[in-house]
Amino acid sequence: MSSPLTHFDAQGQAHMVDVAAKDVTHRIARASGRIVMQAATLALITGGTAKKGDVLGIARIAAIQAAKRTADLIPLCHPLPLTRVAVEFEIDAAENAVHCSAQVETLGRTGVEMEALTAVQIGLLTIYDMCKAADRGMVMGQIRVLEKHGGKSGDWVAAV
Repeated sequence: MSSPLTHFDAQGQAHMVDVAAKDVTHRIARASGRIVMQAATLALITGGTAKKGDVLGIARIAAIQAAKRTADLIPLCHPLPLTRVAVEFEIDAAENAVHCSAQVETLGRTGVEMEALTAVQIGLLTIYDMCKAADRGMVMGQIRVLEKHGGKSGDWVAAV
């Protein structure tokens, strides 16, 4: 029985998966996560008064840049020509949180789940970096793939 872990060969050695025989299809992945903070920190973000500037604007650019650089960060990821990266932030005042979602697309032979996850995590890390002087206790979490489309395995949507 072959292993479901595709990044290991028959001898158990790590390798980059050969995707040459796969069809080029439109591939989409969407991921999300959140960062929870003190109410005063959220007020700095929403009020635009953080010392380092427009927190969510800078975090959006960082997330987009991260999606484009995923293969440089994760050793066995294929470098992909991304056709779209969209990042959204939603303020959750009831939870003192910022939710981040990223949708990444390509026309390619392998999926973009890692790019979407990387975008979300770096977006959240950028929020942390920009606000850490006010709140070192921020907590990032619930980072996950929400859905993926395209490729041989077809569509997948996370259970709620």
